[in-house]
Amino acid sequence: MSSTSLGGLLRRPEAGAALGLIAVLIFFAFFGGVTFLKPAGMASWLNVAANLGVIAIPLGLLMIAGELDISVGAMVPFGAMTVAVVSGHYDMPIWLGVAMALSFGVIVGLVNGILVVKTAVPSLIVTLGSLFAVQGVVLGLTVLITKSTSVALSVEGPAKAMFGDFLFGGQLQVMALWWLGLTALYIFFVHFSPFGNWIFAMGGDKVSARNAGIPTDRLTIILFVLSATSAAFVGMSQAILYNSAQVAGGQSFIFNAIISVVVGGVLLTGGFGSVVGIFFGTITFAIVTQGIYYTDFDRNWSSLIIGVLLLGAVLMNNTFRKMALSATTKKKGAKA
Repeated sequence: MSSTSLGGLLRRPEAGAALGLIAVLIFFAFFGGVTFLKPAGMASWLNVAANLGVIAIPLGLLMIAGELDISVGAMVPFGAMTVAVVSGHYDMPIWLGVAMALSFGVIVGLVNGILVVKTAVPSLIVTLGSLFAVQGVVLGLTVLITKSTSVALSVEGPAKAMFGDFLFGGQLQVMALWWLGLTALYIFFVHFSPFGNWIFAMGGDKVSARNAGIPTDRLTIILFVLSATSAAFVGMSQAILYNSAQVAGGQSFIFNAIISVVVGGVLLTGGFGSVVGIFFGTITFAIVTQGIYYTDFDRNWSSLIIGVLLLGAVLMNNTFRKMALSATTKKKGAKA
């Protein structure tokens, strides 16, 4: 491979994320030993990456477009409790519970998107409000209906196999297949269709994008719907997998997803990133958080080790991002 080709690869948004992933894999393979690389060890962090990744990619696309959605932390338990109450407490068909969980995700996403577009209030504030509102609805209605904060659910048949089952001898969750399939779809739409260019244009300068004829309002709403629905989907699937749902939970997805997206090379100010980078960033985060348990390190230092490794991955990404932006500036200057 020529130096020019290598330089082009290193300037891609996912370059830093890929190298960060390789670095943490080597680190934990060395300190975690053979157990970390055995099927059971790999499944432990792939399961975390799968559930997180389904949420992280649409959230990352929102961040590339210059927006943010922190209501995903409430949508996970919302999706879980909806399917549990409908198909567990009321014993209605599981497919009705699935449809209602996803429908509520669409509704919350629509509300978030419309409020952001129509009010011009920062999306952080809008989704912070919806985060608390949805949490209140989930807690209040669940206790009112079931007199409990936990609801049991028993699912068998196709729904169990599709949303909440284990593969390969009970180690890898079926969510991993959804994650891979959805990632492939996002890669196509973001990097091989006009929609991707529109998202990046919005993150660069939304006013200019609108003046260029890009339907910024409609696209913003669609991205918020994808984000909220994906979180509800993960919550619903977890309820089916574990045969129960809790009103508490899901808060960790807010920061974990944002960290994964940033580790994946997405710029917080928007306009820069890639689906592949987010995919690598999600795996990196999962390996770091799970790999620590396969080492001999004192668990009291685990948070410090995780923080240092993640910071190193972000700094590496930042270096490659600067290389990419510098190369783009030079090319524009040469053309001028």
